[in-house]
Amino acid sequence: MQISDKDFAHLHTYIKSNFGVNLEKKRTLIEGRLTNFIVSEGFDGFSDYLEDVFADKTGGKINTLMTKLTTNYTYFMREETHYKFMEEVALPYWTQHIKDRDLRIWSAGCASGEEAYTTVMVLREWFGPKISQWDATVLATDISVRVLEMAKAGIYPEEHFEHLPKTWKLKYFTKVGEEKYKIKDVLAKGVHFGQFNLMGNFSRFRKKFHIIFCRNVMIYFDTPTKQVLAKKYHDALEVGGYLFIGLSETLSGIQGDFQQVAPSIYRRVR
Repeated sequence: MQISDKDFAHLHTYIKSNFGVNLEKKRTLIEGRLTNFIVSEGFDGFSDYLEDVFADKTGGKINTLMTKLTTNYTYFMREETHYKFMEEVALPYWTQHIKDRDLRIWSAGCASGEEAYTTVMVLREWFGPKISQWDATVLATDISVRVLEMAKAGIYPEEHFEHLPKTWKLKYFTKVGEEKYKIKDVLAKGVHFGQFNLMGNFSRFRKKFHIIFCRNVMIYFDTPTKQVLAKKYHDALEVGGYLFIGLSETLSGIQGDFQQVAPSIYRRVR
């Protein structure tokens, strides 16, 4: 099934304007990810489907569309070097410099929750019994209500655990079916999930963060949008705070006041 030039222009312009996501060169991706869904929903083609989406005033159908176009496969302990850096550099630094024991970490673009839950596991393993002395709840946000519901449910297939230590899997998960596992309460209580559009107003966050994960999200943005978002993240971090982006991403040429301290890891220096 092919999308017409008119519908393609309407769709990618709307998505860019409202969500900052640049799909102008992703025509094949749009057709590939939506065709089967459109057929299964009983539409004759993209025109009928998009007319239905844009007529939905609840926002639910555009949310479903965005989920299908932007959700990537993820798993626990993805890009493990980031968590090593967190254990060896970021956490030792912040535990020495935070006076009120309020450690603020944000998983931006959290998808189905593996990143946020991995972060909680790292925190619990690093702090040990002292975790109870800290407010270290991880904020996890995504634009998609659907993936947030999946994250809150916390049920994952076997293949998502390949990179997670087996001892952690036993400690933090319960088998609930054929090759499926559910998070235990100790993980569920460590994350607060909420819907948020990264093109929205960051002033809703009353306090600045010490660590922000925004990994494999900016691949969908053009350079001007990345520049805007990098500035937002900079201002949302405490001085000395760390921003983690995907290993295949870079802020080269747009990092502003960030200092790169390791591959795909940046720090607010002022």
